[in-house]
Amino acid sequence: MDVLMPQLGETVAEGKITNWFKSVGDKVAPGDNLFEIETDKATMEVPATSAGELKEIRIAVGAVAPVGAVVAVIADGSGATSAPSRPVPTAPAKVPFVPAAVAPTRNDVGPSVKLDPFREVRTPERNFGPARLASGTVVTPLARRLAGEAGIDLTRIAGSGPHGRIVARDVEQAVGTKTARPAAEPSAEQIKALYSERPFEEMPLDAMRRTIARRLTEAVQTIPHFYLTADADIDRLLALRADANAAASTDKEGTPAFRLSVNDFVIKALALALQRVPAANAAWAGDRILRFKHSDVGVAVALDGGLITPVIHAAEGKSLSGIAAETRELAARARAKKLKPHEYQGGSTAVSNLGMYGVREFTAIINPPHATILAVGAAQRRPVETADGGVKFVSQMTVTLGCDHRVVDGALGAELLAAFKALIEQPVAMLV
Repeated sequence: MDVLMPQLGETVAEGKITNWFKSVGDKVAPGDNLFEIETDKATMEVPATSAGELKEIRIAVGAVAPVGAVVAVIADGSGATSAPSRPVPTAPAKVPFVPAAVAPTRNDVGPSVKLDPFREVRTPERNFGPARLASGTVVTPLARRLAGEAGIDLTRIAGSGPHGRIVARDVEQAVGTKTARPAAEPSAEQIKALYSERPFEEMPLDAMRRTIARRLTEAVQTIPHFYLTADADIDRLLALRADANAAASTDKEGTPAFRLSVNDFVIKALALALQRVPAANAAWAGDRILRFKHSDVGVAVALDGGLITPVIHAAEGKSLSGIAAETRELAARARAKKLKPHEYQGGSTAVSNLGMYGVREFTAIINPPHATILAVGAAQRRPVETADGGVKFVSQMTVTLGCDHRVVDGALGAELLAAFKALIEQPVAMLV
């Protein structure tokens, strides 16, 4: 029986084997852990699904294999054998990183291409069959040729033909909106040449950093971001938090049953705000918008060499103490790379909080396909004018809502931010 590299998530294309729990010749029973794999997001132990003897290991520790590749062979005792084996790699596979094609900024100007609207009928093609992209989208031969001439990335085009097929008019529209291929980035050797006389250390990119670089570059270049900023008074929130933490029951060792953080209130407030403004509780899906019933809030967690965003599902219906416990548990497993794919994929929005580092305010990049992200700064004592013309000091927190203009317009984003601010400033509303 062939043992295959499993699929650990919709966006995961390969895995790195970090440990073999069994050796060649060992007996294997269903449920026994065979090996451990690491992706850009998680580490997972892979169990055997059948009994037998581990006859062969094809992928060594430290090597990377694509999803579906044969990593080992288990003999079931019947004498049946698998296909001839390949040599076992003894070092991590070195796969050159090729950046994904991305759309340019609005200032990029593509090549001037004059398109004849009748060419779909009159121009013969050498390749008469339609092509299919990796996403499954079908492209007509003419559309494929025109895209090549114009430098258009077909993966950025939504097809208008039957069953979503990309046809010539789709490419014409793409040329009209200047979605041409951007200029290539400088190579590593070119960058290194700039610092040839300065000491430096090269740090190879791991799978997580490559994924972060690719996804955030695509996000900045393809999502029309705009930002809304507000200051929220949190004196009431801090008082309620202190009272709740003081009233928390303790166990025999004196450990409190829960401990609320300001971020727990932020997650709850954003979840409830999305319920009050349901049109903003959405995601961009290429040729349509998805609106969600529940508020699934991602929480950015910093890791060594990167970050990950585990999701608090249906946060609008969870208590503050429940959110606190779940957030801490997910963060701990995220740092140990033990999250399961459904725990960090999806979601309808995200929170990025840098207040604990003393950052006053910042803007965050939207994590596609989300339509919003909330950047939270540090709480500070600030002077404000009173109604009678005096001055008093209050605790304020600056928050910045990033919006995808394709989904959330300015007024809708302002409505969502106002709903969030009202909940933060009157936190007792989160308890009812």
